[in-house]
Amino acid sequence: MNRRGGAEQRTTREDECPSCAEELRGSRLQEAPVSLPSPLTNAHKTSCCLVVAPAYNNQDTDFDGTSDLHTGISSTKGVVFNYTRGGVRKDHTGWERCVSVPLVRPDMFPLLAQWDQYLERFAEGPMWDPAWHRFDQDHHNCFSFCLCFINGVLAVEGRSPLTRETFTQTFILPKMRRVSKYTTLYQNIQKHQYYMVNRQDGSQEDTMGQPEAF
Repeated sequence: MNRRGGAEQRTTREDECPSCAEELRGSRLQEAPVSLPSPLTNAHKTSCCLVVAPAYNNQDTDFDGTSDLHTGISSTKGVVFNYTRGGVRKDHTGWERCVSVPLVRPDMFPLLAQWDQYLERFAEGPMWDPAWHRFDQDHHNCFSFCLCFINGVLAVEGRSPLTRETFTQTFILPKMRRVSKYTTLYQNIQKHQYYMVNRQDGSQEDTMGQPEAF
């Protein structure tokens, strides 16, 4: 107990909960997880994924909810095809910290065998040539490139196309929510050494497995 200016202040001990001051020794802390894996991955070590990263300075910029995002499609070898104002880039580096959305099940061998060929052919199309079509921030951008490619492969597979809204809600937002939760947890622990979860907010953890587009 500390007294400053007549006011009584309580000093929290390391073996007490910072919220209710209950002793933590009997709380089965030995069964708690000692680490949480980062939701960010190295796109160049993935295959057949849609990848999302901050648009500028992928190495140092965090997913803070305010930064512009850039998207691409990874080949089976981890090369990221992404559409920019200068046309389609094929990046072998620069996507080491990103969100990866798997698109193909690992048992779809015929599609996996054709994936790189599909991607190369699509990237060479006039739709993505600056001489024919100009990049537009709202209507003809990096996400347009990714979704058009995905829908093209779906058509070859005899599947219905996905709208921008459906794809975003089903495949991207669950991943981004996980990144947001992880970032909040990390920043709070870094600043306060602990993080208290509000169990009355009605939110639920993402417990379902990540779906693939194909």
